[in-house]
Amino acid sequence: MKITAKDILKPALILFVICLVVTALLAGTNLLTKDKIAEQSALEAEQSRKVVLSDADSFEEADGYYIGKANNETVGYVFQTEAKGYGGAVKVMTGISADGQITGVVILEHSETPGLGANAEKASFTDQFKQTAPEKGITLVKNKAPSDGEIEAMTGASITSRAVTNAVNEAITKYNTVKEGA
Repeated sequence: MKITAKDILKPALILFVICLVVTALLAGTNLLTKDKIAEQSALEAEQSRKVVLSDADSFEEADGYYIGKANNETVGYVFQTEAKGYGGAVKVMTGISADGQITGVVILEHSETPGLGANAEKASFTDQFKQTAPEKGITLVKNKAPSDGEIEAMTGASITSRAVTNAVNEAITKYNTVKEGA
């Protein structure tokens, strides 16, 4: 049996047209939904800011962070940082009051192991960070009760624990820079 150019070109052309149509449909779907996705993302970020700095009524965007205000007074700051975890980047939002108390930590995004590193989202872990922000940062401890300036690592997820701690420590560093400039 002899293969002709028509036998090769016809299926290739059909496949090309199918790919072109699918690409156009995906581009159209993206065009229709991108504003709604951006709006939803902004809403989630606003809600997370209110969780980590609940004393604030509104937030003003500054140079890479947010200033939380209540009655036109600065009540604290919100920083979004990230650090490398076991499964990739762990994005963290940290609220620090004007007097240097860590008011909340929210894990915004991660790809950590379900059942282990994903437990970093639980309040039992993130609430450990609610303490006075040590100037040198928070230390991670294992197999002992944490004292001031320390938090206990999650069992089986020390890399994730370290990633969240590093992200919070980066927020503390940014807070100290902001306070020095004020």
